[in-house]
Amino acid sequence: MKHALTTIILGAIALPAMAQVTPVGLWRNSDDKTGEAKADIRITEEAGVLSGKIEKRLLKDAKPGDLCTECSDDRKGKPLLGLEIIRGAKKAQDAEVWEGGKILDPENGRNYTLKMTPIEGGKKLQVRGSFGPFGRTQTWVRIQ
Repeated sequence: MKHALTTIILGAIALPAMAQVTPVGLWRNSDDKTGEAKADIRITEEAGVLSGKIEKRLLKDAKPGDLCTECSDDRKGKPLLGLEIIRGAKKAQDAEVWEGGKILDPENGRNYTLKMTPIEGGKKLQVRGSFGPFGRTQTWVRIQ
């Protein structure tokens, strides 16, 4: 009986952790050069497809009315706050990886091929944006 109770308790503790191994949630990214917190991004899922919007800008020089002046698609001239920067990512069949979508860098207006991989039990998210053989990977930290 004691063994069964221990198994139930450990299982109950593990369930929330297992449920977090997904990019869905609120994440904080940092500036590649300074390490300063840059933005909070909320990733949501609808019909198996992920999207992500800037929920809060954290840089010292960020202004509420800042626009995506460098964007060249339907996001051109839109406010950075609330801007959709992740579009179309789907879970890969045989891995804990989401890919096939695009990620926008609002600073230069470019869209990059996206790959996201939850790590450390879903506490962090490796986000890779690439263009051909070139790209960079950031590690975002889960806030919620």
